[in-house]
Amino acid sequence: MIITFSKREGLVDVPNARKIHTKPISRIGGVAIWGSTMLTFLCLVLMSYYPYGKLLSGILLGGSLMFLLGLVDDIYNLNAKFKLVMQLSIATVVYLLGVQIDNIPFWGGHELGFWSYPITLLWIVGISNAVNFIDGVDGLAGSVVTVSSVTLALLALIVSPPSPISALIGFILAGSMLAFLTFNFNPAKIFMGDSGSLFSGFLLAAISITGVMKVATLAILLPFLVLSVPIVDITFSSLRRILHGTSPFVADAEHIHHKLLHAGFSQKKIVVIFTSVAIISGALACLFASHNAIIYYFYLTLAVVGIMLLLNLVRVLTKK
Repeated sequence: MIITFSKREGLVDVPNARKIHTKPISRIGGVAIWGSTMLTFLCLVLMSYYPYGKLLSGILLGGSLMFLLGLVDDIYNLNAKFKLVMQLSIATVVYLLGVQIDNIPFWGGHELGFWSYPITLLWIVGISNAVNFIDGVDGLAGSVVTVSSVTLALLALIVSPPSPISALIGFILAGSMLAFLTFNFNPAKIFMGDSGSLFSGFLLAAISITGVMKVATLAILLPFLVLSVPIVDITFSSLRRILHGTSPFVADAEHIHHKLLHAGFSQKKIVVIFTSVAIISGALACLFASHNAIIYYFYLTLAVVGIMLLLNLVRVLTKK
């Protein structure tokens, strides 16, 4: 439905020197990702199984605001600095609603106090944009987000105290993204756009805070390992732009996935490489969290990868 609507209304991503696709493609796939996620919660409400819990309102509100910001950007192409100001404002609202990084192990076990605010904002805005940065190859961001959300959901159930609400959001995001990937695998019929990448990036940042970082042990560092793929990419890209004297907010075609494309790797191979790194990083995080967790992680990963391959196969067969 969204593909048809966006083509009719001209809401498509037109090829240019920085893009790797060769024909106009719908750029508002985030509507489907956000819509299916929120529809799931609506179904829970209608069935009287609404998962009431601390911080849930902050996550859902913040995610929806990030989605709206991205959607407006997909349609009107907003100024990068304006988007950053809006992202910081949204992160501030979420912080006031309780989604906060309260302490870190290297702080001597004490509360962060004032520093909780800037550190939380840096994490939320940073991860949201990091997912946006890796969304440059068909199926790449969606695959990494799926693996990362499943891993964070599992960790949220393993740590003590567990956070079932964060785990629920993680699994719902994974389900929404798997469905979206059916149309986003190479060759893509639709892109998630800023609306999808900012929304999913925000949810990853939020559930990592509420599900894992609320634990006052070294376990709060596990999200850095789980989200290593987008973190490394945004760090590499930002430092490179700063060293070259350009703004870190100006898009270019020099991301890690672009370099792999220039080296001769196909889009599908790049997705396999990045997804494999995400899976290995998630496995290490689960191994550090609990020796028993790796067993559950193995079955979850097997199921997720199996679904990805099945969806891709179905798409290939339907083409024939």
